[in-house]
Amino acid sequence: MRAPTGEQYVLTRSTPNGDAEAIITQVAAAIRTLRIGGVDLTQPYPEHSKPPFGDGIVLVPWPNRIPDGQWMLGGEKQQLDLTEPDRHNAIHGLLRFTAYRFVERTESSLTLAATVYPQHGYPFLLETEVTYELVDDGLTVTHRIVNESDSPAPVAIGTHPFFSIGDVATDELTLTVHAATRFPVDERLNVSAEVAVEGTDYDLRRGRLVADLDLDDAFGDVSPDGQVTAVLSAPDGRSVSLWQDQNFPYVQVFTTRIFPHGTLKVTAIAIEPMTAPANAFNTQQSLRWVEPGETWQASWGIRYAPAR
Repeated sequence: MRAPTGEQYVLTRSTPNGDAEAIITQVAAAIRTLRIGGVDLTQPYPEHSKPPFGDGIVLVPWPNRIPDGQWMLGGEKQQLDLTEPDRHNAIHGLLRFTAYRFVERTESSLTLAATVYPQHGYPFLLETEVTYELVDDGLTVTHRIVNESDSPAPVAIGTHPFFSIGDVATDELTLTVHAATRFPVDERLNVSAEVAVEGTDYDLRRGRLVADLDLDDAFGDVSPDGQVTAVLSAPDGRSVSLWQDQNFPYVQVFTTRIFPHGTLKVTAIAIEPMTAPANAFNTQQSLRWVEPGETWQASWGIRYAPAR
């Protein structure tokens, strides 16, 4: 039976910590597997499955939610398709179910491309690429977007990886996020404000046990520690980290207790780099307006540190 995520691209590389392997899917250019030395750094899922909770997918030209799918462009209301109908939102962009085109690959790297065509609520033509490259301590991801329209196009980028450390239960991991603000949400999970985390349960700069967290929250005012925005640490000293370049000043953290794992439902945590927070088409916060013919490039990555 053909995989619902299309072609499966397998990347390999020898590293100081053992052989690295990544499996990238054709649909949504998702990370289905990432492991080093036999240690899973992201939550894998079977080839015959769809990505649970959007595991590993690329989110373009916006991440997260736009309430009612509506925003204003030049004084005219735009209406996006409601892809989260139960909450009456448009969510996670326009390429979630798109089969990307193969561009090029090496043994340890892959570039895929997809076109965003003008459509309901988004009258722009974008050419997008994403490159995955295995490195000695993890994976580097680079996004490129070219505006082929005749007017500036609003663009934000996000991705949706679920992090893990091998067979350590996610509830036993400690999460640290180097961010000073948080975006509370309303009952439809739409952003309502940006507030300081200091003195609240959402201050994750000193680390919190994942078992104690219930999150679907964006964080801002990121102050990376050497570009590292968030870290998951295991009791044995191993860690997996998210690093982001200057184009990715936000991170979304989502926890679930019902992530499918074989016949079980387990705790999983998504740590999602974003170039702009939710609803940026309306708030304009960190929204990138890409000029006609301009190429915008942004990078992030996953890093693994074994126990010392």
